[in-house]
Amino acid sequence: MQELLAELARGLVKDPANVSVSVDAPDEDGVSVYHLHVSQDDMGRVIGKQGKIAKSIRTIMKATALRNGQKIQVEID
Repeated sequence: MQELLAELARGLVKDPANVSVSVDAPDEDGVSVYHLHVSQDDMGRVIGKQGKIAKSIRTIMKATALRNGQKIQVEID
């Protein structure tokens, strides 16, 4: 899951070397939080106009997680 999120972000940014993903341990509800870190210059590319790209990334990740029986949340830092 981490690698999928990283690859999605690397395809969008100008500086793919600065893309990293960290994961928090699941909380009491079983939800794991994935933190996507990109350079400040690439934030607009990852978020998109009115947050449409960020919403699409979250949708893809949640659909993949459901297939694997997981619950996740994606935060863009």
